[in-house]
Amino acid sequence: MSLTRDIEPSRHLGFGGGARTGHRPDPVPRQLLRDGNAAFWNPDDIDLTRDEADFATLSPGERRLTCLFVANLIAVGESAPQDLQPFVTAMATENRRDDETYLTQLVFEEAQHAQALRTWFDAVGMSDSLPWFTENGDVRRRSFLEELSWSLYALTDDQSPAAQIRAAVTHNHILEGCLGLTCYTAGAQICRNRGILPGLLRILEHIAADERRHVAWGTFTCRRHLAADDENWAIVLQRTQELLPLATEMIGEMLAPFGPGAPFGISMQGLMGSALSDVGRRLDSVARARGRHPEEVDRDHSPMRLEDEIEMDGNRSGGEDDRRTVVSIRRPVRPAP
Repeated sequence: MSLTRDIEPSRHLGFGGGARTGHRPDPVPRQLLRDGNAAFWNPDDIDLTRDEADFATLSPGERRLTCLFVANLIAVGESAPQDLQPFVTAMATENRRDDETYLTQLVFEEAQHAQALRTWFDAVGMSDSLPWFTENGDVRRRSFLEELSWSLYALTDDQSPAAQIRAAVTHNHILEGCLGLTCYTAGAQICRNRGILPGLLRILEHIAADERRHVAWGTFTCRRHLAADDENWAIVLQRTQELLPLATEMIGEMLAPFGPGAPFGISMQGLMGSALSDVGRRLDSVARARGRHPEEVDRDHSPMRLEDEIEMDGNRSGGEDDRRTVVSIRRPVRPAP
C-alpha cells in the first residue's frame, strides 16, 4: 500500500519500512545504496606523502592544469550538499523512500569527494591558491551557478516528473557523467601512464566508482518517468541538447590558456569524444524504458550494468596499464531483469 507523506513537522501519515517485498530484486535505489555501503572509503586512509614530491617535478603548465581539474571537481562536491536538498525533498514528497535514502548517501559522498580532493590540495602545498582556480571562468559560472542551481532549486516549488528529469539530466548525466567522469578518467590515466601522484590516483578511482552509481540513479530516474509517460522523452532530449554545448565549452575554457599544446597531451577531442559517446549510451538506456511498466523499470538494474560496461570499455581502450586497478572495489553481480 502506498503512503502519502507530508514532510512538515509531525505530519507523517505512516511508515513503510516494514512492507513486504517478497523475493523480487531490490529496487534500483536500494541496490545502489547497498553498493555504496560495500564500497565505503575514508579519505584520511589515503597516503599522500609521495604526491608532494611528484607534484614538484611537474612543469608549470602541468601543475596548473592538474589544479584546474581538481579545483573544479572540488567545486562540484562542495555545492552538492546544498544544491541537492530540493531533490531529496521531492523524493520524500513523492514517497520514494528508497530514492530519498539513496540521495542522502549521494549527498554524503559528494561532500566526501570534496574533502578528499581538498586534502590533496593541502598536501601538495596549493591550498592558498585554490580560490584562484575556481573563481574565474564565465562558462564555469554559468554551469554551476545558473544551469545547475536553476534546475535543482526549481524542485522546491515544482516536483513534477518534468522538473525531476531536468534536474537529473543536469546534475547526474551532464555534470557528473559528462564533465565529472571525463575529468576523473583522464586524470587517473595520466597518473597511471606517468607513474605519478599515487594518492591522487586512489582518490580519483574511488570517486569515479561513486560517480558511476550517481549517474546510474539519474538514468534510472529518467527511465521511471518515461515508463510512466512517454511524452517525457522529449524533455530528456531537450535538456540534454541544451547542456551538451555548455559542457563542451567548459572543457574548452579550462584548456584555452594552454593553446594548442595542452599539458599531458590532453585535447578537446580526446576528452569529449568518449564523453559524448557515453551520453549517447545513457540516452539509449533511457529510451528502452518506453512502453514498459513502471514497476518493472523500478527493479531493472540495467542502468547500473551500463555504467559497469562503460567503465570496462574505457579501461580496455586505454591499454594494459589502464586495466590495472589500484583500489579494490567490491562489485556485486548485477541480476538480470
